[in-house]
Amino acid sequence: MLVDSHCHLDFDDFEGETAEIIKRARECGVNMILNAGNNIKELDNQLALSEQYPFVYTAVGVHPHNAEEYPDLTADEIIAKTAHKKVIGIGETGLDYYYDYSPRDLQIKLLKEHIKAAQQTGLPLIIHNRESDDDMINILGEAYKQQAFQGVIHCFSSSEKLAKFALSIGFYLSASGMITFNKCSELRDIFAQIPLDRILVETDSPFLAPIPERGHRNEPAFVRYTAEKLAQIRELPFEKIAQITSDNFCNLFRKASDKGRREFECQQK
Repeated sequence: MLVDSHCHLDFDDFEGETAEIIKRARECGVNMILNAGNNIKELDNQLALSEQYPFVYTAVGVHPHNAEEYPDLTADEIIAKTAHKKVIGIGETGLDYYYDYSPRDLQIKLLKEHIKAAQQTGLPLIIHNRESDDDMINILGEAYKQQAFQGVIHCFSSSEKLAKFALSIGFYLSASGMITFNKCSELRDIFAQIPLDRILVETDSPFLAPIPERGHRNEPAFVRYTAEKLAQIRELPFEKIAQITSDNFCNLFRKASDKGRREFECQQK
């Protein structure tokens, strides 16, 4: 039992190969996949995949790279996209000060709107963070003081300071293939200390393929390599880590279960 808690199946990298990719994932024991939001314009394509494959879920959001395309996006507009039963999260959203493809003020503005949507719906927030730790801590912290919300920092590769802060407000941290990279010993040290009930695993495919597939296109089946490395880091059997991270996913993304979906629907009435 494995969950790929974050990937991008609707990207062009997978065009024409989705059925084979899903088949390989299932053969590797992946029984749930979250196809994260990147651009609201693509939500219909994401939902088509989720409707075709019962174990593929989606989230709605605007990646910080695309913030400039949505300067006036509001929380209400995001919330309106969450009614579908397969939309189980808000995001990915966040800050990326490494590439700065969109102006920072717009990245911040849209992050705050996504936070409001998470607060109002109860759906977990999916955070992208790159070289923006201080602003991320300040923005999440101020919003959390106003109203609590849940979330995950996906593909976590940031500082121990951000890790401790995220854990302090109940967030989860998701391990990607980066924990298998030789140069990422400090990241492995962080994941060695994170409480086991706050860890997820993901591919972020088609990016960041783990060793031994590094240099190739990533895909959900490869989440197994990340889980195996995490098991090694935590000195636990692979099966134990697979179960823990799968349970954590279901605890965070409650709408993926029938019970969670019913609760969400009642909350919206």
